[in-house]
Amino acid sequence: MDRRIVEGTIFLVLFGLCIPAANWLIGNAGTVCVPDGPCLIPVVPGIMAPSGVLMIGLALVLRDLVQRRLGVGFAFGAIVFGAAISYGIAPPALVLASTLAFFVSETADLAVYTPLQKRSLIAAVLASSFVGLVVDSAIFLYVAFGSFDYIAGQIVGKAWMVILALPFIHLLRKRDERLGIEPA
Repeated sequence: MDRRIVEGTIFLVLFGLCIPAANWLIGNAGTVCVPDGPCLIPVVPGIMAPSGVLMIGLALVLRDLVQRRLGVGFAFGAIVFGAAISYGIAPPALVLASTLAFFVSETADLAVYTPLQKRSLIAAVLASSFVGLVVDSAIFLYVAFGSFDYIAGQIVGKAWMVILALPFIHLLRKRDERLGIEPA
């Protein structure tokens, strides 16, 4: 089987798993769980964020990799499917916030990544993920909690996951060049 399809399928499955993981984390795992609010984790000293930020930061990068391997059509389909998963499994109080934030932020990520990917994969992942994580943070916090109290933590937490993924992205790009694997 074609390596692009196998890897794309793996990235697609991992992308899909980020959504339930984020929704579970926000309600169940953190160093502090706010009554009628999210469970929080420290992302840097003095800044807390809802624990789901880790998975959403990773999802932004994985969506880019789905597009790189399977194409923009699969990537957009994954966004729609991911929004449906989010709608189906988010805690009732967070359904609208989770679904809307996911759909809009991933679509913004796609819109930024698509024109940049052929010029520089690393720049495309960084720029698109940054746009996506800011959009996701703002929409989610405002719709879910009516405030931007945790926006700094949301942005920093998601950015950590993007930064941690960059060495993998770099190695993937180098391997693709060595093996002659073209983006979809």
